[in-house]
Amino acid sequence: MKIVVTGGAGFIGSHLCERLISEGHSVTTIDDLTTGSISNLANLEGNKDFNLVVGSILDSDVLESLIQNADYVFHLAAAVGVFNIVNNPLASMLTNIRGTENVLEAANASKIPVFLASSSEVYGKNTSDSLKESDDRILGSPVKLRWSYSEAKAIDESLAYAYHVEKKLETRIVRFFNTVGPRQLGAYGMVVPRFVKAALTNEPITIYGNGNQTRCFGHIYDVIDAVMAVAFADNTVGKVINIGNNSEISMNGLAQKIIEETGSNSDIVYVPYEEAYGQGFEDMERRVPNIDLINELVGWTPKRDLSTIIADISAEMKRLD
Repeated sequence: MKIVVTGGAGFIGSHLCERLISEGHSVTTIDDLTTGSISNLANLEGNKDFNLVVGSILDSDVLESLIQNADYVFHLAAAVGVFNIVNNPLASMLTNIRGTENVLEAANASKIPVFLASSSEVYGKNTSDSLKESDDRILGSPVKLRWSYSEAKAIDESLAYAYHVEKKLETRIVRFFNTVGPRQLGAYGMVVPRFVKAALTNEPITIYGNGNQTRCFGHIYDVIDAVMAVAFADNTVGKVINIGNNSEISMNGLAQKIIEETGSNSDIVYVPYEEAYGQGFEDMERRVPNIDLINELVGWTPKRDLSTIIADISAEMKRLD
């Protein structure tokens, strides 16, 4: 197939491009390199079946010219990272909403199937034991810009679903839960690479808040397996599907585990949310995915645990150092 991947120079996008190429597809990606990097695509350099277009999904003419000749579109391009969202809210919302509008409009013109990458952020402050795709969203005030990413991704989902219902466009929507692994940067607030980098250099590991907040982390290789399974299955059309690992750990537990598994001498230090993100910042205390639906639809379950994630990130950081 001829496939377009938006945001293909990013962390998840670059791994997806590699997998698609390895399975015989021809891939063109468009990326403005704001948070992505050409270095992420080093393994595809010179590959005749791969093409990188440095450009923006806000450029509807460029996007349309790429998509009209494609067989499938993976839409992963987005403004990401808590620091990035809080510090650049207008640009982030523009990219995440108008960019998605442009992708869906171009795809619908030629009836090209669209795979939309959404986020567990849509659940907001819902701290349920196991978040199902149909669960309610619980958000803070609209003037707390922390929640603007959640709002934007929810609108993206609504747009994609509306195109499916009203225009009969073939769409699939997935919500990623804390995908981590090689190539991910800590620069945008991504906690695991940030902790690992500090541990490897025996620098203090900084936890925002009290460290009791919990998360679940999915290995990028497991996540790409899930993406491929969902993207090309007939029974996933028109559905919203969680992708993540449901093994839960607190930030305190994560920091301690990383210190132990890397043999680090790092201390753990705490910084109040207000100091890190600004006054009135809100976080969610818990985020655990229910992954029953994806297992029922395509038989996927995660295979790699947190120790494997830490080892793989550590190995890449040491290699690049």
